[in-house]
Amino acid sequence: MKKTFITVLSVGLLAVTGLKAQTVEEGIRHMYADRYKSAIVVFEKILAADPNNVDAIFWLGQTYFDYDKNDKAKEVYQNALNKLGSQPLILVGLGHADLLDHKTADARQKFEAALTASQDKKGKNDPTVLTAIGRANVDAKAGDYKWAVQLLEEANDKGKKNPETLLQLGNAYRKADPGQGGSEAYKMYKKALDEDKSFVVAYLRLAKLFESQKNWDLVLENLNDAVKKDPTFSPAYYELFYYYFYRSQIPEAEEQLKKYVASADQDPQNDFLYAQLCYVKKDLDCAISKAEGVVAATGESVKPKVLKLLADSYFQKEEYTNAKKYIDWYFRKREEKPEEVISFDYKLKADILSKTGGTDEEILSTYTEGVKVDTVLTSKIDFLKQGAKFFKEAEKRDKEAILLTKIIELKKEASINDYFELMLAQYFNKNHEASRQTSLTMESKFPDQVYGFEWAYNNAVAITTDTLKSDSVRAELSRTIGAPDATRLYEFAQKDTVKYIKQYINAVRYLAAYYINEEKNKEKSLEFFKKWQSADVANAENIQKYIEQIEKMPGKPRP
Repeated sequence: MKKTFITVLSVGLLAVTGLKAQTVEEGIRHMYADRYKSAIVVFEKILAADPNNVDAIFWLGQTYFDYDKNDKAKEVYQNALNKLGSQPLILVGLGHADLLDHKTADARQKFEAALTASQDKKGKNDPTVLTAIGRANVDAKAGDYKWAVQLLEEANDKGKKNPETLLQLGNAYRKADPGQGGSEAYKMYKKALDEDKSFVVAYLRLAKLFESQKNWDLVLENLNDAVKKDPTFSPAYYELFYYYFYRSQIPEAEEQLKKYVASADQDPQNDFLYAQLCYVKKDLDCAISKAEGVVAATGESVKPKVLKLLADSYFQKEEYTNAKKYIDWYFRKREEKPEEVISFDYKLKADILSKTGGTDEEILSTYTEGVKVDTVLTSKIDFLKQGAKFFKEAEKRDKEAILLTKIIELKKEASINDYFELMLAQYFNKNHEASRQTSLTMESKFPDQVYGFEWAYNNAVAITTDTLKSDSVRAELSRTIGAPDATRLYEFAQKDTVKYIKQYINAVRYLAAYYINEEKNKEKSLEFFKKWQSADVANAENIQKYIEQIEKMPGKPRP
């Protein structure tokens, strides 16, 4: 195979001269500025004049990758392979496509072939091809990030420093060692700028690095540096728009948006940014109008976030049919990238279902699915609490109990409030057996608190006085759970009969009735009636009548 020496990989490796070099450089700059349509036009013009220009072919494919048009990129490289044969950069492009399709073995084979084809007479690898392979592995989720670091370090050690190599090496450090690679990445991005001050994408990478560290001053500094060096660098304006947007600095956000639109390719999707501004200003009609315009212009290629904004806006306007239409469409679109769905999306879906005839099971399923997308424990718990609140307000306490149970399961140390809320949901759903079990758990875990004792008793009363049960069953339940639960509450309340006066009275009143009605133990019953009478001064006279009736009863008290 004839060895092909690659002349260009980025603005830092442009070795050719004349109009061709300037045009390739122009296309690359458009690509890095997210002006993909402009970049495609530039590269296609080059190829119209010189169909065999491998550099233009390579970067045309890379532009399509960045534009999320992977099939088009693959088509570009496959056509080039059929026409020009196994040129190293064409093989790298096809390997890149394989990685994006998770065909890692096929990709590795093509990368190795590209390296072999581009080695010099001494068997040394071409830094351009090394950088291209590193770029592919950094870009793809299925990429080998550690290998990318090795390749890019090798490329960086050869000859003049290349900003593209340094940029991709910084990216590789971050991906190969998440949370720890930032320091080395920072050095590489700074070196890229040292080599070429106009390589402003490095400023953007610095800004995103500092964003991950929540160092907002340096985020802003680097974004502003980018647009100072290149006032047409639209990605920086895009980031500046959101920087101010999320801080509710709407006038400044709107100013950055105007600059973004002026510097970016014309795209109907840009109207979505204006829709967001309308949304945050609470102008829902404006938000809907702008977003509907995007949908009309883009059809099925519309971005999911546009659909979500429409679903939310229509929901707030109580136009639930349209809200359902767009949330369903949103989730269909997100089937391609389910990892990008957040818990808010499921909350919105549940709210819309509740207004459009969704069943309780559908809504519950939406919450149980939604909790899976959160990776932060506190976020999972907050989301489940929203679902529990929804079912509580809808008086669907059984569904509330299911979600509250999941909260307890998630927590390493559930609080007494967690158990108390679950117990109440079960109680008001008339699931007294389950509610009593939760109360007994509270007794065990929090023996210094009255709530477990009190609500075990309350549930026992509900169970033992259930008129749907036979007299014999109720009598047995009184003996096995009613009296024991009342006794434990009585013993707890004796610790402070002033503070726990209500609980004390409830317990002794139940035991007074239990001993005379079920146990026929006159003496024991009178003991608790008198305790009740002493504590419940307001009802002392009525209680005295019960005492007198019992004292007149014949028979000996049970020993």
